[in-house]
Amino acid sequence: MRRFLRRHQPPACRFTPWKAAFGAMIAMGICALMAQLVGEPLLVAPLAASAVLVFAAHESPMAQPANVIGGHLLSTAAALAVAEVLPQSWWAMALAVGLAIALMTLTRLTHPPAGADALVVSALHPGWGYLLFPIAFGAVLLVLAATVVHRLVPSRRPYPLPVEESGGT
Repeated sequence: MRRFLRRHQPPACRFTPWKAAFGAMIAMGICALMAQLVGEPLLVAPLAASAVLVFAAHESPMAQPANVIGGHLLSTAAALAVAEVLPQSWWAMALAVGLAIALMTLTRLTHPPAGADALVVSALHPGWGYLLFPIAFGAVLLVLAATVVHRLVPSRRPYPLPVEESGGT
């Protein structure tokens, strides 16, 4: 039973939780305000889950800029395409999520919160404009905010992670 309850994350320095909270509040505040101005504040829900990764688990491969931006764009585009050709139903929703996961995995741009984009699109049918706002706008904003916040003192953290010479792209 202990292996199920073991925490695998190393302890954070005492400032890290507050920097993460600050960054998330600023970035999500901007996204939520813009979404509210266009009358759809819940459209940014998947980006809130991304904020957890980029600010509090930024060393995860799935929190890196390519994954955040690419994962959201792929998942949203897949769901929008499914919504174009299939009626709104539980199986179309399941297909959209499955297709989003397949595309993210194939392209090595897996970002778990982006799977929620497929659900939002399937439920609300927001149209292709959703791909640009709030998705592209919000994903880029989160990455930019995380880049700045993780460079703040104290406890500067590398974000995005440096590219390894022997690794791929």
